Amino acid sequence: MQSLAFFADWNTQLSRALDSFRSLLLLGTRIWVSWPFLKSGWLKLTQWDVTVELFRYEYQVPLLSPPVAAVAATLGELLFPALLVAGFCTRVGALGLFAVNLLAVISYWHVLGRDGYEAALGQHMLWGFMLAVIAIFGGGAFALERWTVHGRQQR
Repeated sequence: MQSLAFFADWNTQLSRALDSFRSLLLLGTRIWVSWPFLKSGWLKLTQWDVTVELFRYEYQVPLLSPPVAAVAATLGELLFPALLVAGFCTRVGALGLFAVNLLAVISYWHVLGRDGYEAALGQHMLWGFMLAVIAIFGGGAFALERWTVHGRQQR
């Protein structure tokens, strides 16, 4: 019985030690998952003619015309990652970017669903998981929202 108590105590101490890294891990996750979307959004913005053509002929976005889909995707890939990096409205940024990621998979499924593209699909799944973690746990201590009026009221 004492050995069980020893392991329970050790587990509690380990949990406390690891909890101190939670905010740092959330910050790293926010930056890591934001980077590819920011790059993609910037590329779309700086190569606008190509972007519209890709949405016209390659990406199959349901319910939106190609120019509207191009604007929405570019805005989503620039706005939501910026919110995540800053840690402002982190959950909104994470859920918004989750939707952008999901729509990218749906729109490009004719490629991502084929054999040989498992790694690309897996990357989107990893991003979705990371964004779900951020949406559930929030931005952590290293988030701008912690210093807003709303954030101070939650502490």
